[in-house]
Amino acid sequence: MNETRRAILEAPADGPVSGPELAKSLDISRAAVWKHIEALREADFDIESGSNGYELGEVTAYNALAVELGLDAPFSVEYHDAVGSTNDRARELAADGAADVAVLADEQVGSRGRLEREWTAPSGGVWVSVISRPEITPARAPLYTLASAVAAATAAREAGIDAQIKWPNDVVVPVGDEGDYRKLTGILTEMEGEMDRVEWIITGVGVNANIDADTLPEGATSIRDEVGDVDRRRFVQRFLEEFDRYRNDLEAVVPAWCDLSQTLGQRVRVDRPSGEVVGEAIDVTETGALVVETDEGAVTVSAGDCEHLRPV
Repeated sequence: MNETRRAILEAPADGPVSGPELAKSLDISRAAVWKHIEALREADFDIESGSNGYELGEVTAYNALAVELGLDAPFSVEYHDAVGSTNDRARELAADGAADVAVLADEQVGSRGRLEREWTAPSGGVWVSVISRPEITPARAPLYTLASAVAAATAAREAGIDAQIKWPNDVVVPVGDEGDYRKLTGILTEMEGEMDRVEWIITGVGVNANIDADTLPEGATSIRDEVGDVDRRRFVQRFLEEFDRYRNDLEAVVPAWCDLSQTLGQRVRVDRPSGEVVGEAIDVTETGALVVETDEGAVTVSAGDCEHLRPV
């Protein structure tokens, strides 16, 4: 965020502040203050002018300035009204050395999900990709995917949804007691690195937020359909804050994931290139692999497409 505009937004948050006061505190001219105020108004910030000075109204804008304002996590935000894919844009930034950047869009026009599945990403959703440069080995990289799922589920639960996680990274809304669900969030993680280190990790998160569920693929739901529209600005902030919390405490990721899991205790089928695994999901390893108890014994699955099955 432009630091001068951040200061102008923060200054009147607790009450009116005059133009001369802003100019003096920021060491800029009153004309420059006015230009910044007008630019912020054009960015959908409600800044009122009164006899006592400028006052900031309720923040309803959804853009980089709005998300960064009050964000308790060290991310800068790059916002787009529309973009082909936030992950694609994040890869471009990562290739140029960027770190701790969240690429946010109102709409994606070239999005994709896991296994190259089509993922609808219309206006009104939360589409964000986060660039991290952790000092970890590639073996621990899957924990960033799990951390994203925990962060997204936490933000959804704070919005009033009984969000749970289906292994490995789908945030879902349970339906009934037999493992059925409606999908709310998808996560796509990409990584660049070498055998012993990670160069960067991009975690792309797509949340069906303020979208009509009947416009989504079969089996999907939205926050709007479950509980009504959500403040997307605050949702993104809470996601980024929780993600930052867990990426800095990787030991806490798996326990938090297990607490939110819909998969553990379910009968599942996991499709892998080497063949399917069918049994009861009984545990998750410290790197996020699923442990399935089969008729032949426990099998650890590090990747695959997981399907919940009805109890025998």
